[in-house]
Amino acid sequence: MSDLSSIHIIPPERAFMNTGVDYAGPVNVRTSKGRGHHSHKAWICIFACCASRSVHLELVSDYTAEAFIAAYIRFTSRRGLCRTLSSDEGTNFVGADRQLKEMFSEASAEFVLVATYLASHGTQWKFKPPATPHFGGIWEAVVRSTKFDLRRVIGDSTLTFKEMTTLLTQIETFLNFWPRRAQSDDATDISALTPGHFLIGGPLNTVPEPSLADGQLSI
Repeated sequence: MSDLSSIHIIPPERAFMNTGVDYAGPVNVRTSKGRGHHSHKAWICIFACCASRSVHLELVSDYTAEAFIAAYIRFTSRRGLCRTLSSDEGTNFVGADRQLKEMFSEASAEFVLVATYLASHGTQWKFKPPATPHFGGIWEAVVRSTKFDLRRVIGDSTLTFKEMTTLLTQIETFLNFWPRRAQSDDATDISALTPGHFLIGGPLNTVPEPSLADGQLSI
C-alpha cells in the first residue's frame, strides 16, 4: 500500500475542506405517527472530513442525484464548500447482465449531473479505483459506527422522517466527540482533542461555563 494522500495528513484551512462521502442504508422511515401509515426507504448520506475526521450526517429520501445534490447543498450551507469530494463509483452497478448495464448507464448519467453542479462551485470530485475499499477507510468507518448506533438505539423500530433526522444529529454529535489525541503531555490532563474542536472550538457536548468577566473576585 502506498503512502497516505496529502489531504489526510496536511492540516487544511478548516474542517471539511477535503471530504469523503458515502451512503449508508437503506433505513425504513414513516411519513407520520399512528397506525395505517406505510414506511418507505431512505438513505443516510455521510460526509467525513479527511483531515479532522469530523462527521456530518444527512437523511435523504431516495438514491437519486437530485436527492444527493439537495443533501450536499444542506451540508455546504452549514459547513462550507469543499475543495475535493471523494467517493466510490458504485461498482455494484457494473456487470454483464442487461439490467445492471441499464442501472450503470443511469448512474453514470446522474454522476455527470452531480459532477456538473460540483464543478460550478469549484469542487473537484475524485473517484477511488474499483475494488479498493481501503481508499475510503475514513468514511467506511463512519458508516459502520452509524449503523451500530442506529441498531443499538432503535433496533427494529420505524421512526418518522423527523425523528430519524433528529436521531442522526445526535449520532453526529457523538461521532464528533471521539477523542483523537491528548491536548497536552501532562499525565493529569484528561482533556482530548476531538473533531468538535475543529467545528466550534471545543467539544460539542460541553456545558458552557459562566463568564468571569463581570464577576467580582474575592480576596
